[in-house]
Amino acid sequence: MILRSMLFVPADSEKKLAKADDAGADAIILDLEDSVAEARKGAARNLAREYLQARPQDGRKSQLYVRINPLGTDTSMRDLAAVSSGRPDGILLPKCAGPEDVEFISRQLDDLENRAGALEGSTEIMAIAGETAQGVLALSTYTAAMPRLRRLAGLSWGPWDLATDLGAATNKGADGGYAFTYRLAMSMTLLAAKAARIQAIDTVHAEFKDDSGLLAWCKTIRHEGWNGKLAIHPAQVPIIHEGFRPSPEEVAEAEQIIKAFADATTGVVALNGAMLDRPHLKQAEYILALRNAG
Repeated sequence: MILRSMLFVPADSEKKLAKADDAGADAIILDLEDSVAEARKGAARNLAREYLQARPQDGRKSQLYVRINPLGTDTSMRDLAAVSSGRPDGILLPKCAGPEDVEFISRQLDDLENRAGALEGSTEIMAIAGETAQGVLALSTYTAAMPRLRRLAGLSWGPWDLATDLGAATNKGADGGYAFTYRLAMSMTLLAAKAARIQAIDTVHAEFKDDSGLLAWCKTIRHEGWNGKLAIHPAQVPIIHEGFRPSPEEVAEAEQIIKAFADATTGVVALNGAMLDRPHLKQAEYILALRNAG
C-alpha cells in the first residue's frame, strides 16, 4: 500500500484520538514521543493500546502505526511492550542511527508478536533515518542490509532534530527553503529508500495553515519520487492527497503506455514519437496505482 499520508496523533489526547478515524489518512501514527510530555507517557501508552485493541486489523480505516521513543532508554521498550497486544500495523522508529537499530527493534517485535499470538513479521517498521548526523551518514548502508531488514517498509527524515543534533541555529537558508545540508539529507533519504526498494516518506510541513505551500510542495516531491508525507493536522491530509494525485493528463499517458506494452511483442515500444522501454512501463503502472489510491 502506498502511504501518501501518515498523520501524527498525540496518543495521550482522547479528544484527538476520537477524531483520527475520520481524517482519511492512509496511516495514523499514535505518537508516544515528541507530542507527549514525560509525565503523560504512561497514560499515552494505555490509550494507544486501547485504541489499537478497539480496531482489529481487518477492519481498520487506516493503517495504525505507533511512534515509540528513541532507542537508548527503557522508554522505547516500555512503548513496544505496551502496544504490541493491539497489533499495530507498524512502528515508527525516531532518530534511527542505522540498520542495526532496525534489526534490534525487529528482534523485539519477533518476541512480542509471538506473545500476542500475532503473525510473525506482521508489524512493519518505518525508520526516521535522517534526524541525526549519524543517521544521515548511515543512509547508504540500508541497501546492503535489506536481507536482514524484512520489516523495514520505508525511510523518512527530520530537519528540526537534525539541526539540533548539528548545533545549528536553523535549518533554513537565506531563500527561506532548506539550507544545503538539509537538502542533502533529504535527497540522501530519498536515494536510500529507493535503492532499498522501500517507501520514501517526507517530513512534516510545520506551517499547518499554509495550504497552498503544502500543496505545491507535495506536487514537487511527488515528481521527485517521494511516496508520501507526514502530517501534523487532519486538515493537511486531503491537501497531501491532492498533491500526490496524478493529473488527468498523466493518467491518460500512463494508460496509453500500458496499452502499448500490452500490445507489443518486444520490450521497446514507439509512442507519440518517443521510444519507451520497461522503466517507462513501471512508471506508468505507479501513476495508475496513485490514481487508484483515491
